[in-house]
Amino acid sequence: MRLLRAAIGAALLAFAAAPALADGLIDNVNGLTLDDQGRLVRFDGLLVDGEGKVAKLLARTDKRPEKLDFRLDARGRTLMPGLIDAHAHVMGIGFQALQLDLSAAKSLDEAKAMIAAYAAANPKRPWILGGGWNQEAWGLGRFPTAADIDAVVADRPVWLERVDGHAGWANSAAMAAAGVTARTATPPGGRIERIGPEKAGAAPAGVFVDAARGLIDRVVPPPLPRDRDLALARAQQILLGQGVTAVADMGTSLDDWMTYRRAGDLGALSIRIIAYAGGIDPLLQIAGPGPTPWLYGDRLRMVGVKLYSDGALGSRGAWLKRPYADAPGQSGLGLLDDAKLRNLMSRAAMDGFQVAVHAIGDAANAQLLAAIEELSETYHGDRRWRIEHAQIVDPADIARFGRHGIVASMQPLHQTSDRLMAEARLGPDRLAGAYAWKSIHAAGAPLAFGSDAPVEPPNPFAGMAAAISREGADGNPFGGWMPAERVSREIALAGYTTAAAFAGMAEDRIGSLTPGHRADFLLLDGDPMEVSPAALRAMTVQESWIAGKRVFVRK
Repeated sequence: MRLLRAAIGAALLAFAAAPALADGLIDNVNGLTLDDQGRLVRFDGLLVDGEGKVAKLLARTDKRPEKLDFRLDARGRTLMPGLIDAHAHVMGIGFQALQLDLSAAKSLDEAKAMIAAYAAANPKRPWILGGGWNQEAWGLGRFPTAADIDAVVADRPVWLERVDGHAGWANSAAMAAAGVTARTATPPGGRIERIGPEKAGAAPAGVFVDAARGLIDRVVPPPLPRDRDLALARAQQILLGQGVTAVADMGTSLDDWMTYRRAGDLGALSIRIIAYAGGIDPLLQIAGPGPTPWLYGDRLRMVGVKLYSDGALGSRGAWLKRPYADAPGQSGLGLLDDAKLRNLMSRAAMDGFQVAVHAIGDAANAQLLAAIEELSETYHGDRRWRIEHAQIVDPADIARFGRHGIVASMQPLHQTSDRLMAEARLGPDRLAGAYAWKSIHAAGAPLAFGSDAPVEPPNPFAGMAAAISREGADGNPFGGWMPAERVSREIALAGYTTAAAFAGMAEDRIGSLTPGHRADFLLLDGDPMEVSPAALRAMTVQESWIAGKRVFVRK
């Protein structure tokens, strides 16, 4: 409880320490933003009005007002729009920071040591919960097993989410608590990794993919409201420190929504959250007939629904047109048949909700493109159908992204993280449509960029660096992986600003520093349009401002 009060108190203090909404000037800046045509605009001063909106961009020769409520000399620092993460999981970011995080483990032995240390440090927790594991990064050549966890923690259940969120790793105690045995049937849309041949009657090995995760999830004690409040406070600290002032929250539950509302009621909701409900039922519970209005000074809105067409590449759940090169008997998991996908999309569209659908494999993307083409004959107007991830696309299908107002919501860091895995999963002859940012943008689809955090770090500067170089943090491969798919700096910046705002139906208020938009901006230690990709990746946010108020200062 002390931690919860401290976290919420810190959020409130950020507002109290900032200037009250008033006419103000941020002067002597190296200012940059994008205009409606995606062109770079430079300026030297930013006037903020009493409503926390941009009043005017000033050139060096423009006269400064004499009467102001506050004035800040930025001493030549770069001022740019606050960045928008077009696809993340806000509560997941917070919970990952509070639970066992295995993302730094480079081997199974390291992961086991981290599990043992966390269990020893938290002896009163009835379940050990966490995530971030990635067997590909361990060079394991297989999925981990329940026996691997049992060797270090056998006295209570352990349940750990894979880094992509599409698989879970349980110990024997967790499977026993869920009543999972060799006789447990695999649910539709899921896969139970089993010991020995993949057939009914083989003992579960401990990893549960996609819909099979529910077998364990249903018995995991849910977090209390105070746990959720603490996770949100921590997520906001993390996001603001990375320069993220707005985020599209993909898969918002009713409990998540109530957490955001509690923070808003307390004045502790600093970031802007564009919410997409995790399915039709929570959508209708939260929003009713149509998207909600903007709440808390444009800080919260439920705009649409998030659906799933397939799983993830790392767990071989992404639905492919042909079998996996490294698992010839598997083609992934199509989670919805054509009729059900269209019915769910139609149910949301008929009430004016935006529809965002997760599609990673080329079969899933083809299925979704066909559904959009058919539904567009009925649902006219500005729908902005969103395809989330679009990681593996048949080159023959890329042109279809430019039709019917489709938004491609993609995550640059997935490419740098997945490069070697994608080569193994697909083989060299099927990579032409993999992470094809430039080709999809050239087809006419708005390109919105995000992190999928906590799957990847919520660092938009690292994402921009990947987008313009297609090189990892280690500089490899030299010259970039499939470098023809690199994008320009302007397109990369738009992906985290104007295009991300457009993707979330919010371009009328955020995403650029044009007059009338919210004064959400950052002060940086360098110019992202001029530094090297390596320096861009290491860019440091010194201050984050939302609606003309300082909400983060790096100490």
